[in-house]
Amino acid sequence: MIIPVRCFTCGKIIGNKWEIYLRLLNENYSESSALDTLGLQRYCCRRMILTHVDLIEKLLQYNGYINFPNSFNLLKLYFDKNKNILIHRFNKKEI
Repeated sequence: MIIPVRCFTCGKIIGNKWEIYLRLLNENYSESSALDTLGLQRYCCRRMILTHVDLIEKLLQYNGYINFPNSFNLLKLYFDKNKNILIHRFNKKEI
């Protein structure tokens, strides 16, 4: 969802490199040369950037309904414009 701040293996800070990496890819750099430009030489750090999937923007497009079988409540989870999660609980009368 969100790029980790540090590499899971070696602990190098990589969280600040994601947006620069995307900008380099838009400037027609190859993945290898973009990672070299960012100074990511270790394969563990390169893996963190290459395998990251940025799902937060895709998840913000959906509203989810969760129905709990042992309850008469229905929850609506949605995101506001500041990307905060909001929860609305319906009772049985509102359904």
